[in-house]
Amino acid sequence: MSSDATTATPAPSPTALDAVEEEPVAHGLGSSLPPADARAKTEGTFPYASDLWAEGLLWAALLRSPHPHARIVSIDTTAAADMPGVRAVVTHADVPGEATYGRTVADRPVFASELVRHHGEAIAAVAADHPDTARLAAAAIAVEYEVLEPVTDPEKAFAAEPLHPDGNLIRHIPLRFGDAEAAGEIVVEGLYRIGRQDPAPIGAEAGLAVPRPDGGVEIYTASTDPHTDRDLAAACFGLSPDQVKVVVTGVPGATGDREDPGFQIPLGLLALRTGCPVKLAATREESFLGHAHRHPTLLRYRHHADAEGRLVKVEAQILLDAGAYADASSESLAAAVAFACGPYVVPHAFIEGWAVRTNNPPSGHVRGEGAMQVCAAYEAQMDKLALKLGMDPAELRLRNVLATGDILPTGQTVTCPAPVAELLAAVRDFPLPALPLDSPEEDWLLPGGLEGAGEPGAVRRGVGYALGMVHMLGAEGADEVSTATVRVQDGVATVICSAVDTGSGFSTLARQIVQETLGLEEVHVASVDTDQPPAGPATHGRHTWVSGGAVERAAKMVRTQLLQPLAHKFGMSTELLQITDGKITSYDGVLSTTVTEAMDGKELWATAQCRPHPTEPLDESGQGDAFVGLAFCAIRAVVDVDIELGAIRVVEMAVAQDVGRILNPAQLATRIEAGVTQGVGAALTENLRTTRGLIRHPDLTGYALPTSLDAPDIRIVKLVEERDVVAPFGAKPASAVPVVTAPAAVASAVRAATGRPVNRLPIRAQAAVGA
Repeated sequence: MSSDATTATPAPSPTALDAVEEEPVAHGLGSSLPPADARAKTEGTFPYASDLWAEGLLWAALLRSPHPHARIVSIDTTAAADMPGVRAVVTHADVPGEATYGRTVADRPVFASELVRHHGEAIAAVAADHPDTARLAAAAIAVEYEVLEPVTDPEKAFAAEPLHPDGNLIRHIPLRFGDAEAAGEIVVEGLYRIGRQDPAPIGAEAGLAVPRPDGGVEIYTASTDPHTDRDLAAACFGLSPDQVKVVVTGVPGATGDREDPGFQIPLGLLALRTGCPVKLAATREESFLGHAHRHPTLLRYRHHADAEGRLVKVEAQILLDAGAYADASSESLAAAVAFACGPYVVPHAFIEGWAVRTNNPPSGHVRGEGAMQVCAAYEAQMDKLALKLGMDPAELRLRNVLATGDILPTGQTVTCPAPVAELLAAVRDFPLPALPLDSPEEDWLLPGGLEGAGEPGAVRRGVGYALGMVHMLGAEGADEVSTATVRVQDGVATVICSAVDTGSGFSTLARQIVQETLGLEEVHVASVDTDQPPAGPATHGRHTWVSGGAVERAAKMVRTQLLQPLAHKFGMSTELLQITDGKITSYDGVLSTTVTEAMDGKELWATAQCRPHPTEPLDESGQGDAFVGLAFCAIRAVVDVDIELGAIRVVEMAVAQDVGRILNPAQLATRIEAGVTQGVGAALTENLRTTRGLIRHPDLTGYALPTSLDAPDIRIVKLVEERDVVAPFGAKPASAVPVVTAPAAVASAVRAATGRPVNRLPIRAQAAVGA
């Protein structure tokens, strides 16, 4: 079935927004070109996955386990299958191909068969002619459980009975760098706990599966890695990859939450079983139960420094709670161990990292995975060192910052720009916000809000600092490659690339690249499906680099095709010709023509790939050139804390970031602000709480996202444009590093305000009560 079988209202053409502008919109790299879909999204006509429809549609519902750990004694689907309107019920016995799936380790069952390993694990799926019927039928499936004792403490997982045939230990990384006997005059220690942050996608997680006449199936969903989703689904369906097609529908933003194909596979099974299109739109509770979350982490640290505050050695133990299945835990652990010392020069480092299975909810990709958790811990240690040394916290950090040419504890030399000192100095020297007036009380906002119960006399202001770092692209030998095609006809360019725009702005960037290279204003970006060559997952800023690089190379190839005949005719090289605003001119003014005239009705196209330089896995001592590149950020947080109530208000976040090159100023600012706000949520409110493995309050009432009233003033005080020579355009990823840095900065400011150690995120009210 082709994509026009869906009847959701289509988005306007990529130039619809531009057409209504009163003045021409600047285009090309460096301009704030607005997204092509901005008008449709603001008017509510943009077709998200939950808007999809097809003739003869059935509705799906999943039955999920109410227990975090149990043995399945029996499953009886008779009552459900006999209900009027029910068309199919599927369990583990109905999976024709591989029974398990996983992006790195195929350890997660499509449906639990013998054991349930986490609360909310899928047991069965139902297709019916009405969504209420589907839900009632799912509830009618009789499952007899033998409830088992859950393993929810990751420290106890080492000695516990294996929760999975692969065992409880997913990965152990012992990093050894320098002299184990080295010691400093000043030593500080700390124990830190990071909570379970949920991606909390605002748009509903939804999908539509449509059977094909050839026995295959098409899946329409907001996938962020469609080719991997296709391959995983095909293996479970017992089909070849060319019999399964994934079509990416409108993605309402993603920070890792849309990478789990856990509901796409049941959808496809139901479509294949019934021969009808089947749709599923997850409830908020199902989203919380089904998708992966940030790894809860336990960290023990010991920092050694000399009397002048220079770091001598860092020792750490890092334990990631992977939940029931491996997912991205190995990658997250590698980042946590590699960045355990932060963007600081540390001559000696000894880090032990583990990722273990438990019966807690599954953990996986969330922005800055691994790096965010260790940033909160090593920055708390820096605050402790500053306090013990009687030194200004910013000055202590400046004495130790990393720079280009320094060596990471993994043994890798930092070859990319690393202007960490410049970033920190920028936020330190930025003017502080004005102090609130002593009276009248209504002239300023108390930490409890406009109707806060606190008293102004109990409010203390704190200023804190944090430095964060993330890696770009995949790591440890990941084959990072993307393919793009650029086609030009009748003065209109089309970009074909399966890179999914998850809110990163790739579609806008692709238009800008082609506009700049070919001088054409009208550029369309084709919708994404798996008939196109793969571009890989939308993580770690990789589409700006590899997919943007592929688009640039393809556009340059088309440019050469366009200019070569003209250059040959006039006896000059193509380098002497330039394209600007749709016109081709020569350096001497002899040649002047339009792109349309030069093409003379021909169609030009080219396909290109971009593949960065290879990396290598960390060895048995945690050593290796594991990362393609790094990005850095400095944040100064200003908070007001009611030391009687423990209420916290983030007043301001001053941000300085290493961006390489600004490709779209407005888009860059938006992504930084969004990253900081997500980090503030992790610092203060966001924690998916569990009791003995059971998720408590899986809704947006029990899980508190920051709102516009909680968002602080975000001041982007400096963007350092020092281009990374190995990256296309020299740009670096924008949104992950402020997510990593912001929670640590807020915690640092709360420590400064209260004089209390803040060793847990999100920060509890009792931890913010000070003298």
